[in-house]
Amino acid sequence: MPDSSDSPPSVDALYEGVERALNTPYANGESVGNCQWGVYLFYDYDGEPIYVGQTRERIRTRIRRHLTNQRTDAVAMNVLDPFEVAEIEMWPFWQDPGDLLDRAEYTIYCKALEESEFSAVLNERVPPKADLVRMPESVRVSILPDGETRGEREHPDIRLARRARTIANLARVISERKVQPGIRQTLWAQAKRLEALAKQRLDAFMPDAPKSEGFFEPEPRRTDIR
Repeated sequence: MPDSSDSPPSVDALYEGVERALNTPYANGESVGNCQWGVYLFYDYDGEPIYVGQTRERIRTRIRRHLTNQRTDAVAMNVLDPFEVAEIEMWPFWQDPGDLLDRAEYTIYCKALEESEFSAVLNERVPPKADLVRMPESVRVSILPDGETRGEREHPDIRLARRARTIANLARVISERKVQPGIRQTLWAQAKRLEALAKQRLDAFMPDAPKSEGFFEPEPRRTDIR
């Protein structure tokens, strides 16, 4: 019988990749994950920014909670799927930044919206509006190196299935609980990401097909029914 501590290779690859990313040396020679204060940004396999956060308890501790077995609200609420995270960008503050950290998070949140194809990220909470600040040098690292594991993880059909499951789980949470409006905004953002990836996959197989070919076009909705 396998040992109870055994885990699937995909899980092992995630954990190992997160550790590699957090152990990346910063310009001062320290591992970036050891910095106590910082802001971070997660990207998916399309390079799309998907989640922004900040920490005052070490970058390593906070990101582990998101992406490994120490769950956060974002994961528990089905807002963030750890297996959708391909890269991490981290901005460490090696001295206590005080109130500056909130402004730094808002700065990176604005950066993520500007870079996003959908002008949206998956954060269920929007950082309070603040003046933008000059950020320290960042470190951006891939969780999985190029290879079989990354190739399988980033296959569009695999990602479509994961996104559809995440949307279903998030919609179920919304239907069963009283949630903040930000959760509904996250559901919308996830749906836009799913639609875009599904369209990209369809175009790969039907690049020259008219948009409506093969699809049922509903009649205009009647508004005069009594």
